[in-house]
Amino acid sequence: MTTIPLLTRARVILSLCDYTGEWSRPYAEAGYDVRQIDLGHGQDVRLLAWPGIVHGILAAPPCTQFAGSGARWWEAKGEGAIVEGLSVVDASLRLVAVCRPRWWALENPVGRLDRWIGPPTFTFQPCWYGDPYTKKTHLWGQFNTNLPRRPVEPTEGSKMHKLPPSPNRQRLRSVTPAGFAQAFMEANP
Repeated sequence: MTTIPLLTRARVILSLCDYTGEWSRPYAEAGYDVRQIDLGHGQDVRLLAWPGIVHGILAAPPCTQFAGSGARWWEAKGEGAIVEGLSVVDASLRLVAVCRPRWWALENPVGRLDRWIGPPTFTFQPCWYGDPYTKKTHLWGQFNTNLPRRPVEPTEGSKMHKLPPSPNRQRLRSVTPAGFAQAFMEANP
């Protein structure tokens, strides 16, 4: 079981399934107590014990089973892959239910996750917030959707689809756009 310290003076942000820490970086830089929980760091969100009082939750469950960009492989992966992916989504939502944070958001690219958790609360493109590419992404949750926009031309197009095959491709595709992360923090302190 994964445990994290209960006592802190700063506001606690749980950053679930955020290996790179990009989504939570603006919070850490602003002095929040960010707690990154990710398999890549040896912590499984499905095994996280109640962490105490939590100010906000950022959750970015793996999208491999849900993203529309991988639809041609869904059938070959089978239902087991869906169950595995949903177990991480369910664990993230369990933490929302037991922690009752001031705000929370769960992120995943456009695909089929809405079949299990309903329509998204918010949809964005990275270029709306200063990152010059497109990757239509959904957010579910309870948070301020009035994010300050800093639009730029998507000069890199859909750069995620252009990434060459590599062992790091999945990780590179999952990095939260820095401009969006900053805008989210500004709207949801």
